[in-house]
Amino acid sequence: MDNAYIKELFETLNNTEIWRGITQKCESYDTGIKFLVDIFTEYKQKQAWLFFIGNGGSSAIASHMTADYMKNGGMNTYSLYDNAVTTCMGNDYGYEAIFSRPMDFLVKKGDLVVAISSSGNSPNIIAAIETAKRKGATIITFTGFSPDNQAKQSGDINVYVPCAKYGIVESIHNMILQQIVDMIMERDGVKL
Repeated sequence: MDNAYIKELFETLNNTEIWRGITQKCESYDTGIKFLVDIFTEYKQKQAWLFFIGNGGSSAIASHMTADYMKNGGMNTYSLYDNAVTTCMGNDYGYEAIFSRPMDFLVKKGDLVVAISSSGNSPNIIAAIETAKRKGATIITFTGFSPDNQAKQSGDINVYVPCAKYGIVESIHNMILQQIVDMIMERDGVKL
């Protein structure tokens, strides 16, 4: 069996960057994960709302994490993936507005938005980030491909996977988000 894919995955994970804004990179993966756990914990303690958004494979991650952060993390999450809402927004306002329009109604100052986009340049993700910023939410981006992608340039906190392969980028995004919620669950327990 050729393990080249797994080797590339681990090497890319080793080189994944976690940024505070665009100027301060966490010194190590462990430092970055601790920082992210602290951020999610802060929003959990404030009982703020947590929104996950993404397209394609990233939408599957967003939907999965909406459930896990609610059930296992004990956080207030809301899914923007209801078919009627998504198709209504797309039909009435265009695909670029499928997240930004409902977020205009739902997101409040002090909420947390996690924007997942392999390229970091999806117009609907960028529009949602702009709306969330205008509403006073904190933005965490999970991106890959080019280090100067639009989402990464706009996030308050940025997780950047230095790779241009969707499968590897999405796998690492999913793994990091899963690691964070699992650490929160192990620390706080699950309230069923």
